[in-house]
Amino acid sequence: MDLCRRNLAKAGLAATGLALVARATRAAQADTEAAFPTRAIRLMIPFEPGGGTDIVGRAIAQKAGDALGQAVVVENRSGANGTIGADVVARAAPDGYYWCMFTASHSVNVTLQGKKQAYDLLKDFAPLIELAVQPYILVVRPGLPVNSVRELIDLARQKPNSITFGSSGVGGLIHLCGELLSTLAGIKLTHVPYKGGAQAMMDVMAGNIDMMFTSLNQSKSYIASGQLRLLAVTSPRRSPAMPNIPTMQEQGVNGYDVQSWYGLAVPARTPRPIVDKLNATLNAVLKLPEIQKRLEADGSTPVGGTPEQFGGFLAAEVAKWRELIERAGIPIG
Repeated sequence: MDLCRRNLAKAGLAATGLALVARATRAAQADTEAAFPTRAIRLMIPFEPGGGTDIVGRAIAQKAGDALGQAVVVENRSGANGTIGADVVARAAPDGYYWCMFTASHSVNVTLQGKKQAYDLLKDFAPLIELAVQPYILVVRPGLPVNSVRELIDLARQKPNSITFGSSGVGGLIHLCGELLSTLAGIKLTHVPYKGGAQAMMDVMAGNIDMMFTSLNQSKSYIASGQLRLLAVTSPRRSPAMPNIPTMQEQGVNGYDVQSWYGLAVPARTPRPIVDKLNATLNAVLKLPEIQKRLEADGSTPVGGTPEQFGGFLAAEVAKWRELIERAGIPIG
C-alpha cells in the first residue's frame, strides 16, 4: 500500500512538472509572439529584379519595415515561373520571418506544373493578405476591322480560326486570357506563342497577328500613338486607371474576369497572433498615400482584407484556371 502511495505521489509530481513545463513553454511562446519581430524579416520575390512584382514588393517591404521597426530585406530567386523561390519559403521555419510574394502565375502553376511542384500552394502556406489587382487589356492591330469586343466576336464567328492572338508562351496568363475569351464567347481563335510578350506586341503592331492581351504599362505609349487599338479591360469592373474603357463583361462576354494580382503568405503553421499582426500592418501600409500612388501608377488597385479572404481568393483562382486549362487541353506537367 505504501509503495502504491509513493508511486501515485511520484506520478502526481511528474504530471505537475509536465504541466508547469507546458505552461512555461506557452508563456515563453506568447512573449515571443508579443515581441515579434525582433530581427530582420526576409521577403522572397520569386522573379527577376526590376519587374512589376519586384517593384511593388520592394515598395511594400520598405513601408512594412518602417511600421514593424525591423528591416524587411528583399530576396530575388527566379525560376520555374516563380515556384523555385516559393519552395524555399514553404520549407522555412513557421515563425513569420520569411514572407513570399505570390502572383496570379502561382495559381496557374498548380495545374500546369502538376506533380513537378515540390509544395502545395493551398496547404503549405498561411495567407497574409492580397495586396493589389491589375487588369489586363485587349489590344488589336489598327487594320483589324473591329472597334469593340462585340465586333471582334462577330468577326470570329464569321471566320472561325482566322483571328490570331499572340502570347508570351503556352500556358501563361496571356495565353489563358485568349482561351477564356474563346470559351466564354463560343468562338475559335488561333493561338500564336512567342518567347516573350514584347515580341508578340511588335507583331501585333506590324500586322503579323491580330490581337493580344497585355498590361497597360507595356502598351500605353503604343495605344497613344495609334499603333495599337484598345478594346477592353479584363476586370469585372472598370479600372480607375482607364475609367473610359469598357470591360469584357460590358461588351457581352459574361463571366470574363482575369486580373494580375499580388499577395503575401508565410509558411503554414505560423502562429496566428503573428499572422494577425502582419496582416494588420500590411493593411495599414496599403492605405499610405505614397503606396496607393505607386500602385495606381502601375495600373493596380490596392485590395487588403483578412487572411481568410486571401485564402478563399487563392482557392477560387486555382479552381478557375484548372477548369480552363483542362477544357482547353493545354499540356499539364
